[in-house]
Amino acid sequence: MIRTLVCAALLLGGAPIAHAALSPAERKIGESVEAGYEPSVALLEKLVNQNSGSMNMAGVKAVADMLRPQFEALGFAVAWKPMDAAKRAGHFIATHKGRPGTTKMLLIGHLDTVFEPDSPFQRFTRDGDFATGPGAADNKGGVATMLLALQAMQAAGTLKNANIEVVLTGDEEDSGEPISIARGDLIAAGKRADVALDFEGLSQEDGKDMGAIARRSSNSWTLTATGKSGHSSGIFSAKAGDGAIYEIARIITRFRQDLPEPNLTFNVGLIGGGQSAEVDKDGVRIAVTGKTNIIPPIAVAKGDFRTLSEEQTKRVQAKMQQIVGQDHLLGTSATIAFDLGYPAMAPTPGNRALLDRLNVVNRDLGLADMPALDPLKRGAGDIAFVAQDVDGLVGLGPASTGDHSPAERVDLASMKRQAKRAAILMSRLASEKGGK
Repeated sequence: MIRTLVCAALLLGGAPIAHAALSPAERKIGESVEAGYEPSVALLEKLVNQNSGSMNMAGVKAVADMLRPQFEALGFAVAWKPMDAAKRAGHFIATHKGRPGTTKMLLIGHLDTVFEPDSPFQRFTRDGDFATGPGAADNKGGVATMLLALQAMQAAGTLKNANIEVVLTGDEEDSGEPISIARGDLIAAGKRADVALDFEGLSQEDGKDMGAIARRSSNSWTLTATGKSGHSSGIFSAKAGDGAIYEIARIITRFRQDLPEPNLTFNVGLIGGGQSAEVDKDGVRIAVTGKTNIIPPIAVAKGDFRTLSEEQTKRVQAKMQQIVGQDHLLGTSATIAFDLGYPAMAPTPGNRALLDRLNVVNRDLGLADMPALDPLKRGAGDIAFVAQDVDGLVGLGPASTGDHSPAERVDLASMKRQAKRAAILMSRLASEKGGK
């Protein structure tokens, strides 16, 4: 959908709207970012050294408490939304009211990390303009970059008129359920916004900064096949049938043969079958019993599939269901259940036009244009929950390597160019008429 924010660019044939040079306020933004770099790194160190694994409820709330005065000092009204009903800590929501009728911006990030309190990876360690630590990039580095950009806007006088809502979820790495509750506030914020900017990590290829205008979905499935139990000497007979393991193998083979299409990946991550096959409560283990001379009556497989649009999600889901429901082997049956987790963020024309706007900023800053990243190279994330309602960009946080591992390493210096890009883009958007 082409929305009001970007229609001017599209009416010019998709060409970016030209700015001759940086305004005095935008030059002030650059100076403020440079001056605020070391204080931002100091804040990042403080955030990283507070463990906030998704299941560390107190730790997630502690990070939110550290951020509250930072946003309040910028004139944001801050609220904490507990998520007890979703069995998670909660979300940090901050709202800045600017000039009525101008562009409403939604800034997205998260407070939690994949590293729980029992992880040996717990501390921030700096080496010049690089640092390691749990969440140093994902996503505490992104939140620090967001704040650096907003502080620069305040110093330049461009924040006062900006309508901005910030949603920092407390469970992006391990979302609570039901999603209707766990992401209800984010979805509502998306419906209010004209633009969504995601401050997760900057995408790079061969050292070049890339613009991300899409994220694929993340969906899981559980396949269960059943058959008749009996002595293996009777297998394939009309009385005994083929057994559950052959049936589940048939289905998985059909998946591999019939499902492939552009932008789709699908994986079988866990499988087991035998006399019994019980999946644990976390869905990550299958306890199996059986013997070589018993026809297996049960088999279970679990996996995922990732798509680039909700239309593709529905089509692939229907195709998998059709494969599971037809052509059963003798004496067997099968069912499949889906857990649709993160939706897709499709590469819409509106998102592309917004990247064009960012590339105008890049040229005015003397930076190279950022080509659109191949969506196969970007995983799922929270911005996808608002992608049906608002145009957006992904990856305004810092560059990093080794995310989700003890090798997580953030390029601290990249925070500066990312904050300048974001602050100037937001300042320009804040001066324009909004569509909602």
